[in-house]
Amino acid sequence: MAVRPLQPSDVPATVVRPATPADVPALGRLGALLVRVHHEFDAARFIVPPADIENVYTGFLGALLDEPDAVVLVAERDGDVVGYTYAAIEGTDFLALRGPAGVLHDLAVDPAHRAHGIGRMLVDATMAALRARDVRQAVLFTAVQNESAQRLFARAGFRPTMIEMTRELDGEVR
Repeated sequence: MAVRPLQPSDVPATVVRPATPADVPALGRLGALLVRVHHEFDAARFIVPPADIENVYTGFLGALLDEPDAVVLVAERDGDVVGYTYAAIEGTDFLALRGPAGVLHDLAVDPAHRAHGIGRMLVDATMAALRARDVRQAVLFTAVQNESAQRLFARAGFRPTMIEMTRELDGEVR
């Protein structure tokens, strides 16, 4: 039996839209995934996910839905939230040596739905939402180990500008 190549009609349509209160449980699940993955990247740098991390992230992201300087978008396929972004409009930050900007804090796509362009759709929609609010620059941070995210961000027009370096202070320098 011949296998038919995937056709565009075989892939469910993805809709990117502002998050609503009904999306908050999915946001908590995806946010918890983000925390866990970062801890796996570098346990000495990223926080240990508490046992109730889904509840913590549910509360955190749910509280942002009504914030005027927050952008929380979801990607939905077949009625399921499969990804989200969270960005904030922030003023001048002298510690970061930057002017006002949109800061893309979170991007998460359910692993079962990756490699279908959902991350790029979310990034593009987030940048459009920031532009609509007269934001002229966007910045983000990404884990050095997360090379696939870095490629996505580069394709979306981001360029490297800073490198965070971490040192634990409980031992000798090697």
